[in-house]
Amino acid sequence: MEPSSTSAPSTLSASAATAGQSAAEVKPAEVTFEQRGHAGVVILNRPRAVNALNQGMVEAVDAQLRAWAVDPSIEHVVITGAGERGLCAGGDVVAMYRDIVAGERASHDFFRAEFRMNSLIFGYPKPVIAVQDGLVLGGGVGISAHASHRVVTENTRMGMPEVTIGYVPDVGGTWLLGHAGVAGVHAAMTGDHVGAGDAIHLGLSDAFVPAANLPEFLTFLETDTADDAVARFAGMAPEAVLAAAGDADGAAPWIEDCYAGALSGDASAAVILSRLETHPDPQAREAAATLKTKSPRSVAVALEAVRRHCSGTLEEALREEFRVAVRCLDSPDMREGIRAQVIDKDRTPRWEHPGLTEVSPELVASYFAPFAPGETDGGDLVL
Repeated sequence: MEPSSTSAPSTLSASAATAGQSAAEVKPAEVTFEQRGHAGVVILNRPRAVNALNQGMVEAVDAQLRAWAVDPSIEHVVITGAGERGLCAGGDVVAMYRDIVAGERASHDFFRAEFRMNSLIFGYPKPVIAVQDGLVLGGGVGISAHASHRVVTENTRMGMPEVTIGYVPDVGGTWLLGHAGVAGVHAAMTGDHVGAGDAIHLGLSDAFVPAANLPEFLTFLETDTADDAVARFAGMAPEAVLAAAGDADGAAPWIEDCYAGALSGDASAAVILSRLETHPDPQAREAAATLKTKSPRSVAVALEAVRRHCSGTLEEALREEFRVAVRCLDSPDMREGIRAQVIDKDRTPRWEHPGLTEVSPELVASYFAPFAPGETDGGDLVL
């Protein structure tokens, strides 16, 4: 949704090229910025693409946030999206596919810019309120879940579905899900979308505000604080399906059973799949069927990434995620996954490995290794 404005919108042109797109082709209207009272408002503005991010948008947001950080008239920042379908459906994977097919490296620059923006939001010196209404996937999680105040609605469908396209959760998603325990492992490995209750349970959001109250919530933020706005408008969130009954901090029993040892390294992805397939709870068997449709390589790497990032800092996670992202761009599964899901839309990807048992520990470890000379322009991610 795009709230009504109390002041004329301003735009900031992108300063660099997006993946597969020149700077001259980036439309300033793809992201707009407004000052409403003492709130600086970011509006992702590609509603036809569910506000999918490209490099121009990311760099524009980064630049505006840095300007507002030192602007005394701005007390907090609000991040929202245009249209009715959602805040953001992720990164522009069509541009990434074109980059992969052409053998180019523009996507490396996109990931660098995006991850730096994620880090900036996490450490921002003023409150950041993210309105996680509708679809919030992949890069949409990155631009919102690192905010200080994160609001979901009954329309929210959130997730890190990267394993579906032969990729791996990024934008700090492995760090967020790693801190969510075994329920976070489940979300990373299956790529499932979750509703408002589970978004809060997984630590991807903080509070539930009914969608009908969002316009009033945003108007309130023009004159009042983020804390007061959330306290005034937050209501009872829907039940979290992934949580244990009566235990807001625990995972559902079938998740505890099947993912036991996942974070310690005592259970491999193949072992977890076997447990899901044979568990008496039908939700476990449904999860197994879902897991078997994903890229085996990506599922195994996603598990290792979440293990690595269940402790440590977000910055450490982003640096390792950047290495994984570059290696995924070079893997056959990412090209094939995007082709099957987005380009040809036949939904029948032909993954390189037939199953999880064929993905070796050595291959998984190679995704996290330091870059070899010349492997990526500019070397490692610098935050």
